[in-house]
This record gives sequence, structure tokens and C-alpha cells, in this order.
Amino acid sequence: MVAAQITELRLMNGGHRCEGRVEVKYQGEWGTVDDYKWYMKAADVVCRQLECGHAVDAPRGAHFGSGHGPIWLVNTVCEGTELTLNDCDHPPIQDYREEYFSHNYDAGVVCSGFVRLAGGDGPCLGQVEVHSGKDWVPLSDGNFTLLTAQVICAGLGCGKAVSFLGDVSFRESDRVWPKEFQCKGHEPELWLCHSESCPGGACHRGAVQVFCSVYTEVRLMKNGISQCEGQVEMHISGHWKMLCASHWNMANANVVCQQLGCGVAVSTPEGAYSVEGGDKIWEARFHCSGAESFLWNCPVTALGIPACTHGNTASVICSGNQTQVLPQCNDSVSEPAGSAASRESAATCSDSRQLRLVDGGGPCAGRVEILHQGSWGTICGDSWDLRDAHVVCRQLGCGAALNATVSAHFGEGSDPIWLDDLKCTGEESHIWKCPSQGWGQHNCRHKEDAGVICSDFLNLRLVSEDQQCAGWLEVFYNGTWGSVCHSHMADITLSIICRQLGCGNSGTLNSSIVPREGSRHRWVDQIQCRKTDSSLWQCPSDSWRQNSCSSKEEAYISCAGVRPKSCPTAAPCTDKEKLRLRGGDTVCSGRVEVWHEGSWGTVCDDSWSLAEAEVVCQQLGCGSALEALQNAAFGPGNGSIWLDEVQCRGRESSLWDCAADSWGQNNCNHKEDAGVRCSGGRTVLLSTTAGIRPGPNLVRGIFSLSEMLCLILGALFFLVLVILVTQMYSWRAKRRALPSFEDVLNEAVYEEIDYLVTTKKDLLGSNGALSDDSVTKLPYYIGDGEENSDFQSAPAQRTDAPSEDYDNAEEVLVPEPPPASWMSEGEVPPEEENGKRAFQRGSSLQFSRGVAGPGKEESNPWLLQGEEVNSGYDDIELNALGTSTMVFP
Repeated sequence: MVAAQITELRLMNGGHRCEGRVEVKYQGEWGTVDDYKWYMKAADVVCRQLECGHAVDAPRGAHFGSGHGPIWLVNTVCEGTELTLNDCDHPPIQDYREEYFSHNYDAGVVCSGFVRLAGGDGPCLGQVEVHSGKDWVPLSDGNFTLLTAQVICAGLGCGKAVSFLGDVSFRESDRVWPKEFQCKGHEPELWLCHSESCPGGACHRGAVQVFCSVYTEVRLMKNGISQCEGQVEMHISGHWKMLCASHWNMANANVVCQQLGCGVAVSTPEGAYSVEGGDKIWEARFHCSGAESFLWNCPVTALGIPACTHGNTASVICSGNQTQVLPQCNDSVSEPAGSAASRESAATCSDSRQLRLVDGGGPCAGRVEILHQGSWGTICGDSWDLRDAHVVCRQLGCGAALNATVSAHFGEGSDPIWLDDLKCTGEESHIWKCPSQGWGQHNCRHKEDAGVICSDFLNLRLVSEDQQCAGWLEVFYNGTWGSVCHSHMADITLSIICRQLGCGNSGTLNSSIVPREGSRHRWVDQIQCRKTDSSLWQCPSDSWRQNSCSSKEEAYISCAGVRPKSCPTAAPCTDKEKLRLRGGDTVCSGRVEVWHEGSWGTVCDDSWSLAEAEVVCQQLGCGSALEALQNAAFGPGNGSIWLDEVQCRGRESSLWDCAADSWGQNNCNHKEDAGVRCSGGRTVLLSTTAGIRPGPNLVRGIFSLSEMLCLILGALFFLVLVILVTQMYSWRAKRRALPSFEDVLNEAVYEEIDYLVTTKKDLLGSNGALSDDSVTKLPYYIGDGEENSDFQSAPAQRTDAPSEDYDNAEEVLVPEPPPASWMSEGEVPPEEENGKRAFQRGSSLQFSRGVAGPGKEESNPWLLQGEEVNSGYDDIELNALGTSTMVFP
């Protein structure tokens, strides 16, 4: 085929020049291409030939509508390397309508385009990059103007450029597009603008960022004249529209005044300059902190906003001079109780302070921060309640307060703690007008920072039993999850939803799913997003209603990133099975780990507080949270860090119900792994688990305190039992040896026994105590047998040699008697037995081998007590087992 046969190529009926139905010009007439064998390689050739980057999609089946006229090409097969569509293989060119081909199968192409805005939250803001035919290359900011930015935004279908920023670091590549564009502003595409090589062959080493928006201008109108006071009007999608006064506040007004060079806002008189034409009122709400340069830089909420009542338009009175300094509000004067927030319109002073909510996942939830004296600071949670939170929510235009959080629920702040012990009535117009201890006066730390969750706080999720990135679309509004209706939900809306959920850049509605059972809120319908919207919250829709549609109209979405839900156990699995604690000293303490995409990973401790710990403990059936631990308190984990910036209210049934960054999106390392300690389930871990930290508390990981006590008591009981058994066997041995031993004793001859023993009266003094010189030597027989050798070592402090008349007798001392209370309860008076005096068993006296001499009462508790001492004892039984026990039969 001769290349000249196809003289031109174009894409029709698409959203911009680089997408649409493929049409070729042959013999002066435009015709279409049949989609048989139409694949991405052919689409890539078309995109490159049109200088539209690379192919993103090759839709078939007249995706961009049916064409008219001839069908010139069929069975077109490309390798992807061809320079033009002419170079691909195809049958001879002719009108194939005569061969029964139909326009119902016209081929289409979606190209990445020649220019794009990359690295932003959507296709309408980011760094300017152009396609070289092989890859994306950043555009230099040299000689870049707002007119060039306007052409880029218009070509991308992104409204108008509201600002651009030069001298930005390159995103990925060090290469720079070798030319500079010099647009006049009226060109439909950037590639049609005049371009020149960079001066000197070297382009400026700085990239450029462009911000496109449907919100392009703002003005204050009074009596048909734009000035520094009047009704707030905004240029939106090519039309001037009034802004609604609902949720309009002084922070928004300050941004408008400064943007217009009109100083600062003095007041916002509601509806003071309203004019006819209520159908032109724009209901979207702006959530400015007051520090933004342009009103469209503030977070915007359009989803679900109710229609504005007639005449309820926003107005602003500015100071009129950018350099004018007005008196500041008196810090010492609090607003009187019962004053309404709407009366801020009567303010007579300018307040430079600003209010914002941080780390809450949106403008209507987070840690409360105030800009005062040039520094952002926090509020202490002492005495913080719903009345205080209500003032914050209303001041920010976020509805009513749902929750007043404390204990750094949204993470700890930094810098000053500005206010403490607030006692608002709930009617104040500004949080700093509530009674408090005064600016900077507090006794707190940042772990007590206060936060709020307002009724206008929004969240998004897909609900499915077995899929990730597919399921029933639900939105969290006014403290409750509810479904979303699918009417008029276009591809751009699905793309924004999937991108916001981290599930790819496109999605599809599935209408074949059986409707869900059960009752629930169906919050919103008629969502119509635009390319300039970077989140679902910015998309216009019908107002919030609890029953916006029937159950058959609930949206079930499958995103491009859809994948099966992975379970650590056999499917189906529960949320409880996808959560575990590791490295703790009990089954209900440890590092938090979650199961995702087939592997266990950790949770970053950013924004980790008791609220998140409470959800984890409840989900695992471990009672209430005692501690929310950070900085890898139970040791660092491994693998992926699946979750970051987890933000729970504390009442969710599952950690998956809490707000968080997209799966795997984090700026952490494992030194920041989060942990919990719960009140329940104190069962110990009996096996060694990887990750348990060795150290002085290792015993706590093996035995609990109660078990330790039981072990100790058991050991003592066992020891006592062993001693008793030993004593029993010893006693039995003595009893067996007693008859022979008594025979030996019976043979003993005691001489002069009358001399040895005195009467009780003589032995004891008049007071009944032993005198110092009343120590009497008591001889006893020592046998010659080898078995009695132990008796030779019987203790004696006195070592005087005995009299010659004493054979083998050893002296013992007779100290003064112990008190009668020392007598064992088991002792009884001696009884006559076979003519001998004997004590019952157990009445023996024991003393240590180191008995001290007389005078040391505490060392002599061994003297037997009785009513009287009988000196006529004939026999003495000695303990034969090497103890110091003496038994008197």
C-alpha cells in the first residue's frame, strides 16, 4: 500500500484531541476503522502518529459512538513499531459497508496525550510533562507564562489555570523537554503553540506545576460594582454564581479579602447584599483555615450539600486597605452566655487568629489547632466536651460536633499549647472566646491534645465479603455508614472513586449483583464528578437523604485494582482472623499485625492512640485498651507496613472501619510499629514466639504472678513433706534401737547421785530462778559401742575435766528455766510406767550445738518445765541419731 493513500488521521467524539473514534481520510472522504483484530499495538501506532503519547485503551464496539460514511479499514494488524497506520497490515482500502460491515463495530483509541499534569491528586493539577514518543519528560519553567498554563488546562478539559509554580524539583527524570512553548492563550492544544529551542541549547533546570480549576475568579458585588464589600460571587465553569451563606465563616471571608487586595475581613453580614436570581447560587462549602492565598485552594465539599434557600447568600465587608491595621479583639473579654455564632457579623474588630483540624483525614475532623502570635498550637483536653467541640465545628463550617476527643486521639501536636480548661457554652462564635485559663496557661503535655469529629466529616469504603477494591460503595456521613446510589454515575466519577480508594484509575458499575438485604441509609444520589475534582467530596450531587434510592439502585463498583481478599486461614475469613498481636508478654498484648494481600504486616504508629488500641482490643476479644504503644515497644516487625495514619473513633467494630491512608502507603519504618496492651485474656504464652524481647522480664513471658506463687508454695510444701518423712523414719529407727539401748543404760552405775541433784528449793533462788552459782554438773553414761560414737560430740560449753569418780561422763550446763509459755502444748505431766517416770512422745527438748553459756536467755529455750523437778530419775535416754535432743524416760 502506498502511504499517500491515507492522507489524514483523527480521533472523534472523545473528551479531548487524544481520544475518540479512529477516522482516516481516503480520496478526500473521512471513514472509520472496523474493530476486528483491533488491539493495543494498533492503538499505540495511532497515538504516536498523532503525537498523543502512548495508548491507554483500545475500545471497540463503537465506544465513542457510531461513525458515518465509509468503513475504510478492516482486519488491521500492527506490530506496534510502525510509524503510521499505513505501515500496518490490512486488506486493500475500500468501503466495506458493501461487505456487510457495520458502524456498530467502529474502533476507538484513548491516548495518554501530548501533555499531562503528573504527581497531583488528579489529572488537573501537578507537574507539566510532555510525551517524547517514548516516555514522559518534564517541561522547563523557562519563559513559562499563565497563558501557556491556560492552554494546558483547556486542552486537558480541566477548566482554567488559576496558578502555576516554577523552579520545582523534577519528579523522576533529569531529562528536560528541549523546547520552550510560547502560547498566546487561544490555542486549543499545547502542541499547536509556537515553540523554540531553549536559549543556548540549555533549558532552565526547574520544572513547573500548574493548578487548574473550575473555580477561577472571585469578586464582591455591591450595587452592580465590584469593590471591597458586597455579595460574594465566584466564576465557576464559565459562569458567575453567588455563594451560599450556609457554613460561610470569617476564615473564608479573610481569604477573599486578602485575595482581592482588600485587607482583612471585618464581618460577614448574612444576605445583606442579596439580589434576585437564586437559581445561580452555588451550594459548595469552603473550609478555609485563613492562611490560603486563593479561595479555591481551600478544601471544598459539594457532595450532598442541600439547596440554598432563596436570598441566603454570603457577603463580606473587608477593611478596604491591605496595609490598614485594625484593633485586635480583646483577649480578656469572653462572649456572654447565649450569644449566637451568627452575631459575629456584628464584630467590630479584626481577628488574625485562625483555626484548623489536623490529621483527621478531612477538613472536618482532627486535632484542634489555633494560629496565635504567628504559631500554630493545640488545645489541652482538660474539661474538653461536646460544647467546646460544637463551637469548633460551627466555626469551621463543619456542622455539629459528633465527638470531642482527648488524649491526642489524632496524634500529638507540637509547639505551644495555647488553651486549657475551656468552658464553652456552645454558643460562642470563636473557640478562643470561651472562658479558659488564658493564652499559654496550662498544665498539660501534647499527649492530652484535644480533637473533634464533626457531622460533615466524610469517609469512603467498598464493602465485599471476598474482594478487595470491589463491593458496595458506602460513605460515612453524620456518624453513620450508608450506601450510595448509582444514577448518572459516569466513568470520571468511577475513576475518582477508585483513585481515592487506592484501587487504580478506573472502575465499572456492576448491575448484575443481587441487591443486599437489610435496612441501611442510602445517603446520596446523582453524583456527577468533573475532571477537576480530586476527590468524591468535591463532586456535585443531590442533597443528603436517608433514602435517596431503592436497594436495587445501590452502587456496586469494581475498580481496576480489584483482587481477591486474602485470608490467613481458609476462606471465608473474618476481620478478627486478619488481626493479631505479636511479641507481647500475654496473648492480649504485643505489636499489631494485619493480614493483607497474602502476608502479615505491621501498622505505623503515626496518629496511633487509645482510640485505635480500643478497636483492636475489642476486635480480638481482649477487653479494653490499657495502653497504645509506639516506637516498636514490642520489637520491630518485618515485611510490609500495611497501614498508616489509622484514625478510629474507638467505637468501630473492626480496624478496617477506621479511616487510614491507602494500603501500603506510609512514610514509616519498622521502628515506628504500633502496639497495644489490653485488659483481658491474661493467659500466658507457653511457647517461645519469634519476636519476644529477651531481658529481665523474660519470666513474665513464661509464668504469671499467681503461677509463680503456687510454684513457691508447692516447693515449700514438698520440702516440709520430705523433712517429716525423714523424721518419721528416724523415729522408727530409734524405737527399734530403744530396748537394747535401755539395757545398756540399766547397767550404768551412778555414784553419789544424792550429791549431784539438789532439791528444787536449793537449786532455785528464793525467786524461783537459778542463781549464778547454781550450775550443776550432770554426768551421763557414754557407752563404748561404735554406734554410740555420735554421743561423744554432744555440745558443751564447759570443758573442765570431770572428777575421777565419773566414768566417761560429759558435763552439761543446766541454765535457768525458760518461761512456762515455751512449753509445748503436747507435753503432759510424767506418768508412772513400770516403775519409771516417762514423758509422752514429743516431749523431748532440742537445742543447738552452739548453746551459749548461762546468762544468755535467748539461747536457752530448751529447759523442760514442770510443776516440780524430781531428782529420782533412774534412767536417761539420749538421742542416738546425732541430734541434740534429750529424752528423759
